[in-house]
Amino acid sequence: MSSPDAETKPEVAEATPTEAAAAPAAAEGEAAVPQQRPMSASLYVGDLDPEVGESLLFDIFKQVGPVASIRVCRDTITRRSLGYAYVNFHNVNDAERALDTLNYSLIKHRPCRIMWSHRDPSIRRSGVGNVFIKNLDGSIDNKALYDTFSTFGNILSCKVEVDEVGNSKGYGYVHYETQEAADLAIEKVNGMLLNDRQVYVGSFIPKKDRNPVNPSQTFTNVYIKNIDESWSDEKLSEEAGKFGAVDSAVVMRDGEGKSRCFGFVNFKDHEGAQKAVDGFSEVKVGEKTIFAARAQKKSEREAMLRDKFKKMKEERMTKYQGVNLYIKNLDDSVSEEKLKEEFEQFGSITSVKIMVDEREVSRGFGFVCFSKPDEASTALAEMNGRMLANKPIYVALAQPKEVRRAQLEASHSQRQQVRLQQPGMMGGQPVYAHGAQMFYPHAVGVQGPRGQPALGVYPQPMMRRGWQQGG
Repeated sequence: MSSPDAETKPEVAEATPTEAAAAPAAAEGEAAVPQQRPMSASLYVGDLDPEVGESLLFDIFKQVGPVASIRVCRDTITRRSLGYAYVNFHNVNDAERALDTLNYSLIKHRPCRIMWSHRDPSIRRSGVGNVFIKNLDGSIDNKALYDTFSTFGNILSCKVEVDEVGNSKGYGYVHYETQEAADLAIEKVNGMLLNDRQVYVGSFIPKKDRNPVNPSQTFTNVYIKNIDESWSDEKLSEEAGKFGAVDSAVVMRDGEGKSRCFGFVNFKDHEGAQKAVDGFSEVKVGEKTIFAARAQKKSEREAMLRDKFKKMKEERMTKYQGVNLYIKNLDDSVSEEKLKEEFEQFGSITSVKIMVDEREVSRGFGFVCFSKPDEASTALAEMNGRMLANKPIYVALAQPKEVRRAQLEASHSQRQQVRLQQPGMMGGQPVYAHGAQMFYPHAVGVQGPRGQPALGVYPQPMMRRGWQQGG
C-alpha cells in the first residue's frame, strides 16, 4: 500500500461544480473502535507483521518508559500472530508518550496503529465522535488521514480500510475525543477535494441503524459483456449513451491491451442504467447478443450463486426423492446399457449413469433413476443382492452426502455405545476376570535386595477382595 510523505498532508481544496464529480462508494465494515482516554496505562498496537513478537515490541517500547508487560495475541491452534498486541506500562504518562511518539512508526516495514485499550464493551460500541469518510484516494493511508483530520480535534483512533493485500478500499474512520470535534470535521471537509478527489464526510451510522436500500432500485453501474473486440471506451460510451446520460465507460483489457469483450458503464442516474439493462438485451453484435446487468461486487455474486445452487440442489433432491437408486459392487465389464437392460423390467427408466475415473474406468458404482417411486421400490427389493457379472450387487435408495454422513456418524456412535456396554469392557479397556493371573514381562538382569530376583517378574495371581482359599 503506497503512502504519502510522512511530513505532507493530502491537499485539501474546495470543489467547484465543474471539478467535483461525486462518486460515492458503499460503506462496508465497522467503524474504528470507539475510544476514550482511560486511566489505565494499556495500549492497543495493531496492523503488525505476523513475524513481530513480544521481544521486538519490548525493545521498541522500553525506550519510552518502563514496560510492565506485552502480549501478542495469537491463534489458539496455530499460534500464529493475529496482527495486534497489548502493551502495558507502569504509568499513564509513559503510555501517552508512546502513543504520541510511536503511532504509525514502522515495525518490520509496516506502520503500526496505536490506541488506548478498553475492555468495556459499552465504550467500544459507542458511536459518539465517530466520523466516516469515503471516496478516498488510494494513496491516503492511516497516517495521512490522521494528519488531515487532527487539525479539528484530538483523535483517539483513525483507520483506512484495506483489502487482503493491503490496498485501500477508499473509505475509513476517524474517532474524535468529543462530538464537537467530529461535527467540525464534517462541516469543514465534507465535499472538499483530497488529492484531487471529492470526499464524503459524515457521522458514522452502525449497520443495525442503517436504512436498508434495495440496490436493484438505485444502481447506476452496469456490467456489459459480449461486446465486439474492436470496441473502445468511446464506442461503449456512445452505444450506452442511447439509453441515458453516461458518467464513465471502460472496456476491460488483458495485460497485452487486448479487449476481454466486457466492460462497465456508470450512468448519471438510475433510470438510464435500468433502460440500458433492458435495451442492451436486444442489441446484437455479429452473432452475439449483448448481455447487460447491474454491476455487482464479487462477494454479492458469490452469495447469489450459492443461493442459486442451493435451491437447484434442493429441487433436484425433491424431484428424485424415492426414484433414484444407488448400485455398487459393479464389475468393470458392466456398461450403462447392460445396467439399464437389467433394471428396465421393473419400470420406466429416465437415466442410467456409471461413475468412472479420469481414465474412463468404472469406479464400481452407479445410479438408475425410475419415473415412479413404486417402480424404484420394486427394483430395490428384487435386485439387491442379485448376481450381476459374477458379483452380488448392492442396491439402495440414493441419498445426499450430508444425509449419508449423518447416518454413518449415528451408526458409529451406536456401535461405540454397544461395545462399551458389553460385559468385560470398561472404558474401552479389557477387565480381567477374578482369579485370572496377570503376567509381567521378565526383567532380565534386574535384581532385588541381596541379589534376589526383583519382585514382579513372576506370575502374580489376582484375587477379588475378601476371597479366601478353600472358601
